[in-house]
Formats: sequence, structure tokens, C-alpha cells
Amino acid sequence: MVSPAVPLPFDPIARAADHWGARIGDPTAMAAVTSVMRVQQIFQRETDAALAGHGLTFARYEALVLLSFARTGQLAMSVMGRRLQLHPTSVTNIVDRLETDDLVRRVRHPDDRRTTLVELTTAGHRVLTAATTAVVRVRFGLTGLTPAQTRTLTDLLTKVRRAAGDFGPRAVDEAPQEEVPQEEVPQEEAPQEEETLGRRNVARC
Repeated sequence: MVSPAVPLPFDPIARAADHWGARIGDPTAMAAVTSVMRVQQIFQRETDAALAGHGLTFARYEALVLLSFARTGQLAMSVMGRRLQLHPTSVTNIVDRLETDDLVRRVRHPDDRRTTLVELTTAGHRVLTAATTAVVRVRFGLTGLTPAQTRTLTDLLTKVRRAAGDFGPRAVDEAPQEEVPQEEVPQEEAPQEEETLGRRNVARC
């Protein structure tokens, strides 16, 4: 679904919900999920446009942000996969692209040669700063909500994610600090999938 050149004179999701209710049953879940998926498309469109001028996709931007948050300035690729909730193959593709653009570099763990660490380059820090300014300027595509409404939306979506098993019951601020692992555990190959802002498919790494 893409935005029409001229906005529709009605809400197509509300119209679909009316038909669903008349022919199938309670449209509450269908309307909510369809709305979330449509809003995700809007977010994707706006963030893609904001990041395109910096040569980044959202997946690559997220990786740069994650590395900038690392206490030591470095993260193992296995840790990146867990934090970004991505398959190791997708993480490898993202790091490959960023390394080709000289935004990150791979280094060996000083105590375990089996573990590969990733760190930002000077160029990576510079691009990250500019890209962050760009996405903040467009508020990641989020419009139409007050700050309080935005927090409520985040709280509601967090409930859905927790119920789906996206993360455990421990509060974020209570989570233990994750150290660099001593060994990366190999996992089976995963097919390339299309990137989304949500969790989690990535192909346009």
C-alpha cells in the first residue's frame, strides 16, 4: 500500500473494518493490525527518505547507533545480532556493507581470536551524527501525536511485544550489562528477507 497522489475521501481501513464486521465478525484485531502495518509503511517511507542522502538503510543506521552506545566502543557480532534481534547472516551482511563504506571496521577480540568485534570508524561517527539529525528532524516519520500520546503508543506496543515473547519480563533498566562473549555460536543459514522497521526482517541491509 502506498500513499495516493490525492488522499482518499475515506479511511480504507475503517471501510474494510465495516465490511469485516458485517461479513466475518469482530473487526477489532483486524483493524488494529492493519493500521499498525500501514503506519509501519509510513515510518519506513519517511526514514528511508531521511537516511538515503547519507547512504544508509534503517538496518545499517540501527547498527551504527548500537555501536555508538557500546561502553567499550566495540561489540561482538553475536551481541549485535541479539540486540538488533537479527539472524547472524543479516548482521554479517549489514557489517559487510558498512565496512565497504568505511563506516565500521572488524577487529579481533584481544583475548579470544574466535570472536570478531566491530567498531565505528571516524567516518562512521560523522555519518551517524548527520543521519541522526536527519531522522530526528522528521521524527522518524511519526506525526499526528502529542508526546504523551506517543508514550502511550509505545507502552501499548511494548505490551504486545512482551506478550509475543519478544523479550523477557525483566524491565529494561534492570537488565544486566551484557559482556562481550568469549565465543560466537554459529547458527544455521537464513534466507534473505525484506527489511522492516519492526522486528524483524532484513534484506536491504
